[in-house]
Amino acid sequence: MVPPSGNPDNPPALEAVSPPSPAEKARRFPTSPGLYLMKDARGRVIYIGKAKNLRSRASSYFHRAAGEDARIRDWIGEVEDIDFVVSESEVDALLMEARLIKDIQPKHNRDLKDDKSFPYLQLTTGEDFPRVNFTRQPADRGVKLYGPFPRAKSLRGAIQVLQRVFKFRTCSLDIEAEDPRWRWFRPCLLHSIDQCSAPCNQRIDRDGYRADIRRLQLFLDGKKDALLREMEAEMREASKQLLFEKAARLRDEIKALGSLNLRGNLADHAQPEVFYVDPRRGLKGLKQVLKLDSIPRTIDGVDIAHLAGDEMVGSLVTFVDGLPFKPGYRRYRIKNVKGIDDFASIREVVSRRIRRLREHDEPFPDLWLIDGGKGQLGAALKAFEEFKVVPPALVSLAKREEEIYVQGQSQPIVLSRRSFALRLLQYVRDEAHRFAQHYHHMLRTKRLIDDETT
Repeated sequence: MVPPSGNPDNPPALEAVSPPSPAEKARRFPTSPGLYLMKDARGRVIYIGKAKNLRSRASSYFHRAAGEDARIRDWIGEVEDIDFVVSESEVDALLMEARLIKDIQPKHNRDLKDDKSFPYLQLTTGEDFPRVNFTRQPADRGVKLYGPFPRAKSLRGAIQVLQRVFKFRTCSLDIEAEDPRWRWFRPCLLHSIDQCSAPCNQRIDRDGYRADIRRLQLFLDGKKDALLREMEAEMREASKQLLFEKAARLRDEIKALGSLNLRGNLADHAQPEVFYVDPRRGLKGLKQVLKLDSIPRTIDGVDIAHLAGDEMVGSLVTFVDGLPFKPGYRRYRIKNVKGIDDFASIREVVSRRIRRLREHDEPFPDLWLIDGGKGQLGAALKAFEEFKVVPPALVSLAKREEEIYVQGQSQPIVLSRRSFALRLLQYVRDEAHRFAQHYHHMLRTKRLIDDETT
């Protein structure tokens, strides 16, 4: 049969098929978490990013509006290809992103390669019970660093997610394994919610705690599969030796690691960023100003929100070692108060909090902060009197003059506006206010939607 050209010796050339553009490739990405890697014409990786949804995030770079974004407009034209790596969760993606940026050194991630103002996960190495913490100023010695990480809130969220599995401490206590005094120390809220193994109360020995830290390091180094195999073998050996408590703990840790992708939504755990508050100096200042016996490691803050008496709500935020602890946050819809009555509303919120702590046998906070003045403080005290409970340190902070009212004192304390203690109290108060307003807004929005649909 003669080809269409009519010349059997010169068949027509096949039409060349152009490879898909980066935008077309991005639209075919999966919707799972992972990393996207942007490459130039020579195939070199020039930018690495993390995504909760790979398809959505990677495609956003190729929309028209992206060309107006000052962060990418100068280099997005260099992108000739794009690839992706799927991860099991946002936490895995975050850790993988930091490792790859450090190894590959993409030129448009240049700020993250050695800029110490970016956040790190810091693990102390010279202590009996190593601690894990977020830092922008890494120590020069005695620590192992992971990072830098591009997003502070994501790193804070990842630390909390990982703490649910590995139960490491994040406090600044100097704990020595052989010191018998720690036997009488009261663990903080983190132990009560099973997020810390409480070496501060000798609930775990040095070897057991260090084994958990070693497992954390394996995970941070990207060796999750090897870690799971090791833990499964250890669990089987413990069961053979009839060490059922140890085997059960390992079983629970394996299950938690396996379901990390289910609890790894960093937006649910991300903490507000702290810019001007020095938590350690603030806590030491509160101990001195309020004449406390010890540094207040846990603080609860209470606020009320409403609009002309409509949709009255209360909020309670928890701070641990001077930083927000979002799993401890609670919202309250005021049930037993009619009209505008901030005092009665505070009394209800504090009463409900006391009842829950007692029912679940959880420790009371070291310091309770009420938003308001002397009247609000008195309302909170009445709640304690109803339950015949001696309150912990209880104060209120009035907004206008930033006066601190203290139980048992007729005159308020007025601190310098530069005081670290005042700044920490303001941070707790403002976070409680933000959380209450957010809940109030949610309820009002829901009511408006309901009204429109009826």
